[in-house]
Amino acid sequence: MSAAILMRNLVKKYGQVVAVEDLSLDVPKGSMFGFLGPNGSGKSTTIGCLTGLLDPSAGEMEILGERFTAESADLKRRMGVMPETLGLFEPLYAHEFLAFVARMFGLDETTTRTRVTELLAALELTDTRKTLAEFSTGMRKRVAFAAAVIHSPEVLFLDEPSAGLDPQTRLMLWEIVRGYGSLGKTIVLTTHYMDEADELCQRLAIIDHGKIIAQGTPRELKSSIPGGYVLRVRFDRAPEELLRQLRELPGVTEVHSTDPTAADIYADRGGPLIGPIVNAAQAAGAELHDVHIQEPSLENLFLHHTGRSLRE
Repeated sequence: MSAAILMRNLVKKYGQVVAVEDLSLDVPKGSMFGFLGPNGSGKSTTIGCLTGLLDPSAGEMEILGERFTAESADLKRRMGVMPETLGLFEPLYAHEFLAFVARMFGLDETTTRTRVTELLAALELTDTRKTLAEFSTGMRKRVAFAAAVIHSPEVLFLDEPSAGLDPQTRLMLWEIVRGYGSLGKTIVLTTHYMDEADELCQRLAIIDHGKIIAQGTPRELKSSIPGGYVLRVRFDRAPEELLRQLRELPGVTEVHSTDPTAADIYADRGGPLIGPIVNAAQAAGAELHDVHIQEPSLENLFLHHTGRSLRE
């Protein structure tokens, strides 16, 4: 499968601050690719470079087989962007705003009218009695998505598309995104929601401090975690003797000491290990205060590579 996006050694600096460092990846045509990482990890900066909103400090990009720069006007017409910060003209009605965007992309009057009607119906936005300023957050997100796809772009960029949405509206937006992807379009999204990345994306790049720390399919990434399960345990103290005993427990693959009273235990099981952990603590003269079990997940993968949770 040919690549819709090629990125080689991308760097973006703000003075001495490196926001994106040496990023390289391929995104196959017709696939849904995700950048997963915490806020401030470099996801939006990467999207900014890929859409021409930012000039990279170094590196090369190709989109749809052509070298891409901030001046690539023809390529930009083949792309759609839904930014994290929604740029809506709030005094307008939804159909007025979408028609304005369509005409900016060169759609004729008949095509514009057809596309606006189709999108408003598909996104359940047919109520034209309210201006955009009166719309809920979920409705505004749907309008922003409609504006990003009004010209049927071949590559669609979604920056934190479901941030701030209630669970029901998130699920609705997911179905809308899947529907657009089913048309053979290439979709690149950023998110800090593990379930969103797992549900929507065929391939992922997990990014932190401007660097890709792992990439692959969600299944590949989750299966790469040593043992799969993570038990985050806290004691009154965690001497080296206790850590040694924990490493020797059946099914334990790794033990990382996170501070003088805590450890992360990677293992092939969860709950059944609690008894042996208590016994090991007693043998070492320590007391177990807390244990939190995490099943195999992208959260565990991030924890394994960085030593902290995506939520921290």
